[in-house]
Amino acid sequence: MLAVLGPGSLGLSTAQWAAECGLEVRLLGRDLFHARRGLQELERRWEAAQRKGTLSLLAVKNARSRVQASAFGPEALQGVSTLLEALPEEPHLKVPALSAAAGWGEPDLLLLSGTSALPILGLAEAAEIQGRLLGFHLFVPVPRMAVVEVAVPPGVPSALVDRVRTLGLSLRKRVVVVKDQPGFAAARMALVQGLEAVRLLEAGIASAEDLDALMTLGYGHPVGPLELTDRIGLDLRLRIAEGLFRASGDPRFEPPALLWKMVAQGQIGRRAGIGFYTWDPDGRRL
Repeated sequence: MLAVLGPGSLGLSTAQWAAECGLEVRLLGRDLFHARRGLQELERRWEAAQRKGTLSLLAVKNARSRVQASAFGPEALQGVSTLLEALPEEPHLKVPALSAAAGWGEPDLLLLSGTSALPILGLAEAAEIQGRLLGFHLFVPVPRMAVVEVAVPPGVPSALVDRVRTLGLSLRKRVVVVKDQPGFAAARMALVQGLEAVRLLEAGIASAEDLDALMTLGYGHPVGPLELTDRIGLDLRLRIAEGLFRASGDPRFEPPALLWKMVAQGQIGRRAGIGFYTWDPDGRRL
């Protein structure tokens, strides 16, 4: 059984897709109400998919039957073989949760962090679970994105890496294994492009729409870097940039002033309805 800790954007998207792929899933929240609220959102998504005809009634029924909602605690980890931590990108939230899970679960519980940028070795050392924790960076929305980035710090046995590969394949993803470092590989590449787009916008070089069009129409990217930043969340992109800049001192990762300003004003992208673009309540760009 796969336990997903954190019914936020990543956790819900992962739980949804894992259940649709046939995995048994336990969705864990800080309390039972929190977890059940996440499960209600999954049910809403499946009902919408059924109305649109993208999932059959039987597929929805089967997926729903595979998901349980539980409060995070010792009982919730009984019978769990893998725990994916999908909490916000804050070490002070992730570290105690991972440490507790290691103590509550079976000795062979596979521990994964869904972080896209925080170095896994640092989390493992702080939680005192060196050699047990790997990064499992899924891209949201998980049902639509075809790859998972697995970050492997020093000291992790190859047998654990093989288990993670198997999980990735069961989720129908291409598994890309990278060495652990701040930002892994994907976030570093995407962040440099995203921050440069913000700097170009800040300098008045072109509009957000035109900068994104250069990348979508010129380079074939499915979405431009500024729209992607809106979808990710300007606040999350800022935190990742701050962390990478502190860890590396590389000026490529220094957050532009415009990014700071927009986050301070609450213009954090799709979740707030406004960022570089405006968004409707259903998350569609206006």
